[in-house]
Amino acid sequence: MRLDQLSGIVAFLKVAETKNFTRAAAELGVTPPSLSEAVKGLEERLGIRLLNRTTRSVGLTEAGAAYLARVRPAAEEIQAAGIALAEAKDRPAGTLRLSLPWIAGPLLIEPLMGKFLAAYPDIRLDLVFDDTFVDIAAVGFDAGVRIGELLDADMIALRATGALKNAVLASPAYLAEHGTPLCPADLVDHRCIAYRFSSTRTVSQWDLVEDGREYGFTPDPHFSANTMPLVVEAAAQGVGLAYTTERLASRHLHDRSLVKVLETFCPTLDPLYVYYPSRRLVPPKLRAFLNFIRAEPN
Repeated sequence: MRLDQLSGIVAFLKVAETKNFTRAAAELGVTPPSLSEAVKGLEERLGIRLLNRTTRSVGLTEAGAAYLARVRPAAEEIQAAGIALAEAKDRPAGTLRLSLPWIAGPLLIEPLMGKFLAAYPDIRLDLVFDDTFVDIAAVGFDAGVRIGELLDADMIALRATGALKNAVLASPAYLAEHGTPLCPADLVDHRCIAYRFSSTRTVSQWDLVEDGREYGFTPDPHFSANTMPLVVEAAAQGVGLAYTTERLASRHLHDRSLVKVLETFCPTLDPLYVYYPSRRLVPPKLRAFLNFIRAEPN
């Protein structure tokens, strides 16, 4: 179907309804000549006359009446769809699809998901955790969550957490048996627990800072897993040293089942951000999520 055929159908429907070209043109906000041309163009494309015109009246031909009977229900459905969208455009509802790295689960989603869904019962959350960067528009996500330094410059971003402080952790029992590392070079003499990426099966690098320079240590792990809570728990049980964000180990740090080592060598990373492609016509479900994050202490 051509675009100009749609305008011809609209013109035909309005003339059939009003039985008057001048009145139909006024209701559509166009001139009578342009309306007449639109109907004429539709008739020419269909190859049949739809309207009988005289200087005093306008009426449907037999073909026009049959055509009207077919297209009017479709036009009414289109109008009803527009009304329904207009009524729903400010109501947060529907499925909110988010792409997130694993770290956003415990740091962002777990603390707020119950309260958010209670506040917006017509919203459903569909969360996909993936450490690789995702083209959210191409894959059909409403928004994504990533560390700030990883975001594309053309994305709209909202800070969702505070800065992320990393730490090397160990249990007091492990340190009592194996000693405490004093500099990054000492790590090669220790048992290390590593996070392993599911997609590539590679071990996550430990980002450290030494003498003002970034230093990347890739452990040869004694224990590895693709879930960070298990990495932290293994450290708490004395398996070895682990590298993670401090907030993920807050419970163990509080009860002293884990302690920090090499603190001066551990960097602070950018916060997590919620990102989305455009400020224009942000869906109510996403707008509600963004406003909820703004209101939550992080």
